[in-house]
Amino acid sequence: MPTAVARPEGTVADTVRRLAGAQKGAQGAPAYSRFVNRRLGRVLAALAFHARLTPNAVTGISAVCTFTGIAVLALLPPSWPMGLAVALLLALGYALDSADGQLARLRGGGSPAGEWLDHMVDALKIASLHLALLIGLYRSETVDAVWLLLPLAFSVVDVVHFFVTLLNDALRAAHGGTSRAARTSGQRPSVLRSLLVLPTDYGLLCLVFVLLGAPQVFLAAYGLMFLGTAGYLAVASVKWYREMGRLSA
Repeated sequence: MPTAVARPEGTVADTVRRLAGAQKGAQGAPAYSRFVNRRLGRVLAALAFHARLTPNAVTGISAVCTFTGIAVLALLPPSWPMGLAVALLLALGYALDSADGQLARLRGGGSPAGEWLDHMVDALKIASLHLALLIGLYRSETVDAVWLLLPLAFSVVDVVHFFVTLLNDALRAAHGGTSRAARTSGQRPSVLRSLLVLPTDYGLLCLVFVLLGAPQVFLAAYGLMFLGTAGYLAVASVKWYREMGRLSA
């Protein structure tokens, strides 16, 4: 039997308040994703709910915004207007990526197919974003060729980080562990930790593209995010490996 879909009741503001009390856990979530993107997603989910959109439709709109931004990044020369357009498109796509899951909860729960589609879009954007930057920098010839190695390295690190995050949760679920997305009653996730892992935040990366009008400044900020993400992945991988060992025991 198909699950009954909840119908909109009250105002959009009422729906936003309902969603505020039904958020997934924030354990390990970096600051922008936790404090800004989820709130934007909450509002967009409420608007989509009252517009009677499906979660898959919101995922599709998110993909259009994200991949339009990625195409602009690859095809147009760096400038302040171009950087602003890329940042806005990527940030809107990210907020809608948060909204589709929240909309699914409003409608009574998601589906395996919807979750698969959401992760498929996420994997494609993570794999293509840094390569689009490489193409754009190569086409515009605004930086020395050696800098083209930076987006290549960032692409590798970002793809591995995304994959291992999903793998960790899958293994925890398979062996009776607790997912990072699980809500923790009576325990507020650390704000300090959210700030410390900010260099790994995809939302912050979206905003960094605003700096493309000054390519050297952009590369400095982008390079710092790469170093932060690579360093976090190296340190966290040791912790995760030990955690997986305890699961098998």
